[in-house]
Amino acid sequence: MSDMHDRYENPLCKRYASKRMQQLFSEDTKFSTWRKLWIALAESEKELGLDITDEQIDEMKAHIYDIDYATAEAREKEVRHDVMAHIYTYGICCPKAKPIIHLGATSCFVGDNTDVIIQRDALRLIRKELLQVIKNLCYFADTYKALPTLAYTHYQAAQPTTLGKRASLWLQDLVMDLDNIDHVIANMKLLGCKGTTGTSASFLELFNGDQAKVKKLDKLIAEKFGFDSTYDVTGQTYTRKADYFILSALSGIAQSAQKFATDIRLLSHMKEVDEPFEAGQVGSSAMAYKRNPMRSERICSLSRFVITNALNPAETASSQWFERTLDDSANRRIVIPESFLAVDGILSLYANIIKGLTVYPNVIKKHLMEELPFMATENILMYCVKKGGDRQILHEAIRKHSVACGKAIKEEGIENDLLDRIANDPVFKITRKEIDTIIAEGGFTGMAEEQTADYLIKVSKILEDNTEDLADEVDNPINV
Repeated sequence: MSDMHDRYENPLCKRYASKRMQQLFSEDTKFSTWRKLWIALAESEKELGLDITDEQIDEMKAHIYDIDYATAEAREKEVRHDVMAHIYTYGICCPKAKPIIHLGATSCFVGDNTDVIIQRDALRLIRKELLQVIKNLCYFADTYKALPTLAYTHYQAAQPTTLGKRASLWLQDLVMDLDNIDHVIANMKLLGCKGTTGTSASFLELFNGDQAKVKKLDKLIAEKFGFDSTYDVTGQTYTRKADYFILSALSGIAQSAQKFATDIRLLSHMKEVDEPFEAGQVGSSAMAYKRNPMRSERICSLSRFVITNALNPAETASSQWFERTLDDSANRRIVIPESFLAVDGILSLYANIIKGLTVYPNVIKKHLMEELPFMATENILMYCVKKGGDRQILHEAIRKHSVACGKAIKEEGIENDLLDRIANDPVFKITRKEIDTIIAEGGFTGMAEEQTADYLIKVSKILEDNTEDLADEVDNPINV
């Protein structure tokens, strides 16, 4: 049996997530970052007066990426400790630096700091993808800002809106997500190097009780990785609440995407829109005519996964024992990377759908006109009153005609003929031509077009401030 098919492979990697996101959570990125942290530790300790040579540091720098996984795996089987296995492996190719690798540190120095670095970089990638979706949605909302469509409350026809205004609701959710992502990134901190229980005791020993140097060591390491600060206080790990905040931000994106995708699925059923559909694409193995909204369904499926995943870090943060317990480790190895991979796939799908969405204005108009007669009755009533009619008599006549028309539509399947019923009733003293003019001038969508245009001006400023990130194209998932 082929090596490719004789074991489980994560569908997030095989089917949904981009290569760039997969690379961020790869073993290569993880363990090369461990080595970069060991280099930063050695450099900082040297700068603060410890007996570490440039030759040792140069040797470490020369072997950041040539990781001997076979040796590391064999060593881990022996010592049952992944960090010790990689210290041993790094020491083999850096014999001169071996005595000072990981000097004074504990496992979480590389483990937790690497997690923070990778999550920051992954959030930055998510941010770029989010901006691309926002850009695509802006174009869509602007294109259709004046196209009237039925609005729905309780999934029952309600006062009309415009398709662009509906898109502005999707857009606003994503802008809120962008604000949240920016807040999370801005407040991320490194663990730093605070030792086994967060007291910095081992480093205080190394620096002969010089507290200023111990504090400076933390600051130097943070600066080398582009962080303004480390956590003020920690146990052996950084507080696991930080993971909760990050996954909550990812959950927010998933919530927004699922709402959008659900709307698209409903609109697809009504034949008002179609998501992208390739020439040879098959909608159903049995029903050849089907054009299922599979991309939107996939967004909903992945979003549900991310939303439920956000509970994991909440449980983890609340169940930590004192300064450190290891029941977080296996959970975090799965939940954090997979949430990022899933949101990466979600945003790629979102961008693809909204960019290639086909809109059917004639169907939208048909559905609108099926319901608009009911909504136009107030305008007709006011028009007839101005012509001298009695409001109470006219109101009762409209009520009776509306009830009879609605019953006939449901029981007999007829077209909505309410306007004809009103035009043919002499109590109204109105022609069908007059009614058509009232409908044409009705302003049934209120300020929907203006609200959309005004909001797009605000969002366009966000896009203008992020032109560099928008220029960075992100590869699409394997199976869009």
